[in-house]
Amino acid sequence: MWVRRIRDLVAIHASDIGGEDYMSEAQRSLIRRAAVLTAQLEQMELRFAAGEATPRSLDTYQRIANTLRRVLQAIGIDRRPRDITPNPLDYAKQRLNEAAE
Repeated sequence: MWVRRIRDLVAIHASDIGGEDYMSEAQRSLIRRAAVLTAQLEQMELRFAAGEATPRSLDTYQRIANTLRRVLQAIGIDRRPRDITPNPLDYAKQRLNEAAE
C-alpha cells in the first residue's frame, strides 16, 4: 500500500509541473523524494491519530515536514496548466466515427 501511495504521489506531482514530458531528471529525483517524505508523514499522522505521539516523534515529524516543504519549493509548488485542447481534426474524426456507429 505504501509503494502504491508513493507511485500515486509521483504521478500527482509530475502532473503539477506539466507532466513527464516536461520534467528534468533532477525534478524526477526530487519528486520521488517528495513522495517518500509525504508518505512517511501520512503514516506518522495515522500513528498520532491513534494517540502514539511522543515529543521525539513530533520533532521528527516537524523536521520531515520542513524538508518536504524545501523539496517542493525546489521543484516548484505552483501548478502549471497544460494545454488539453483537442486537435480539431481528431475531434471531427471522432464525431464522424460516433455518428457512423
